[in-house]
Amino acid sequence: MLDKAKVQKVLDKVRPSLQADGGDCELINVRDDNVVEVRLQGACGSCPMATLTLKAGIERVLKDEIPEVKEVISV
Repeated sequence: MLDKAKVQKVLDKVRPSLQADGGDCELINVRDDNVVEVRLQGACGSCPMATLTLKAGIERVLKDEIPEVKEVISV
């Protein structure tokens, strides 16, 4: 199972770029099947590019740093 603290540490690296655009992301859960659940907040919650941000941004960085991550989903 993934270490939630390790996932949070990687998310903390991504957050400044989200915050620069008026958004943020919150770690909700790390599931037993290595799927990471996040909630996009602020401008990211209503942005039409949010899915791209989630998959090409957050998910890519998490998978690069923690290869065990299977997927990142928004809840």
